[in-house]
Amino acid sequence: MGINEFIIANPLLSILLISFLITLVMTLVTKRFTNQNRMRELKQISKACQIKLKDAKGDMKKSAEINQEMLQCSMELMKHSMKPMFITMIPILLLFSWIRGFYSAILPHWFWWYFGASILSSSVLRKILNVA
Repeated sequence: MGINEFIIANPLLSILLISFLITLVMTLVTKRFTNQNRMRELKQISKACQIKLKDAKGDMKKSAEINQEMLQCSMELMKHSMKPMFITMIPILLLFSWIRGFYSAILPHWFWWYFGASILSSSVLRKILNVA
């Protein structure tokens, strides 16, 4: 049985499998091309800032300083996450055009199945592979 026959016979299972595999590749690329220690550090700083922000509710000046620190952390986190996105963007777009063309006829709501499976897969894979 070829790939096309498997997809036609099991469209839901195949879209879930494709979603898992794409998410696995993207997670591995993220782990390989980002500084995981710095990402974890930035996330801890951001959490600490959120706690400080709750404590400084009435003080507008202190809140502004904390918000500025959170903004800097967010910008650095975004900068780190851009590299894996640029690496995977073109292959993912090409793959999505193939998936859309193939699944539109056999599984009309394929995108929502893909989307849900990728969110679940991403959460599980990031935990298993220890990706920040």
